[in-house]
Amino acid sequence: MNTTRRKLLFASAGSGALAALLASCGGSDSPSPTPPPPAQPPPPGTLACGATAISGNHGHTLTIPAADVDSTINITYSIAGVSGHIHNVTLTPADFAMIKAKTPVTIVSTFGGSPSHTHDVTVNCA
Repeated sequence: MNTTRRKLLFASAGSGALAALLASCGGSDSPSPTPPPPAQPPPPGTLACGATAISGNHGHTLTIPAADVDSTINITYSIAGVSGHIHNVTLTPADFAMIKAKTPVTIVSTFGGSPSHTHDVTVNCA
């Protein structure tokens, strides 16, 4: 006869003791679910570039495609985000070289909004 631990406890202690015992150990014969694996870091050499700080920010954002950091020409980006108005910043090849080396660069945006204003935009790569 094949007797399981559960059957043996039930037969010797009654259902009340079995319920208390099972409650103290989780009450299940199934294993605990395996936690999900940790998030994987981006592949080596992948840069995440963009604004790390925007002065007086009210909804502006800037993300720079990683391929742009090798640019040999000036590139202008909008930092509009959800602000409801437009500002632009222009990065030069020298700026791109600095942020590629993970040295922050701060650029003043164009005027925009009402009243008209600018923002200091600090850009870097991680």
